[in-house]
Amino acid sequence: MIALLARRRRHAPARRLSLWAHLSLNRQRRALAQLDPRLLRDVGLTEDAARAEAARRFWDAPRHWFR
Repeated sequence: MIALLARRRRHAPARRLSLWAHLSLNRQRRALAQLDPRLLRDVGLTEDAARAEAARRFWDAPRHWFR
């Protein structure tokens, strides 16, 4: 039992994003959905990739946001 607790403490606790971060992510995804194909090419995204990213839920944040 003690070994199990010791192992748990070594791992970093799960971090949560603030409400403002979630709202910002939602706003960014809505804006991404509005871009035309020419602008998507400028930022290096295909229409399918942009559509898939825009369809993600606001709580589905990229992993690097949690560092």
